[in-house]
Amino acid sequence: MTALAASLPLAGLPVRFRAGLTAALAAGLAYLLLSPMLDGTANVVLKGSGVTLLALSALQLRTDGARWLAAIMALGALGDVLLALPGLFIAGAASFAAGHLVAIIFYARHRRAVGGRDWLMAALLLLFGLAMPPLLTPAGLPFGQTLLYAVLLTAMAASLWLSRFPRLAALGAIAFVLSDTILVLRLGGGRLIGPTADGAMVWAFYFGGQWLIALGVGRGLLARAAHAD
Repeated sequence: MTALAASLPLAGLPVRFRAGLTAALAAGLAYLLLSPMLDGTANVVLKGSGVTLLALSALQLRTDGARWLAAIMALGALGDVLLALPGLFIAGAASFAAGHLVAIIFYARHRRAVGGRDWLMAALLLLFGLAMPPLLTPAGLPFGQTLLYAVLLTAMAASLWLSRFPRLAALGAIAFVLSDTILVLRLGGGRLIGPTADGAMVWAFYFGGQWLIALGVGRGLLARAAHAD
């Protein structure tokens, strides 16, 4: 794990933030590898631990905006736990939707001057959010709620793309979008490769996306604080 952390863009970060990101990465990888062998409480705890550690890592930044990032990650962690509990799928999706709404507000406060290509990218993300539910929503899921969630998800990614935060964070948000797209496809009985591989991709893109968001936004907040000083 030390060698892995050294190969990632963690240099120059505060020690506690860097340690939190490394611990979160270890938890996320552990869930990816061990989830097929776990059930019950162990599965729920391990699934929720990775993004919970990202939320705690954000609180180590001691900069303006750190609590916003922590809240976004905390709502994601709550969503992870609720989705792992029987009968709480809608509640889990609602927690993620709340996190996306908080993120949109936060990222909009850090908007940068953008050109036509950036607006085009943001528009394409939003259009995908509108198109995804009619194309992929499985029977049994409420279409209106799925559409609202998809729009919030892609608006979050678009807001991050238009923000001052490093592009690394926006790429993480796009990975999050991809993860949920595969998830909805699976719920409808579709597949890309097979059940096991597709399930692994859902988690890898989701957790990898959250990790990159935490890293990128954290770097942006630290850079902004250093510039202010």
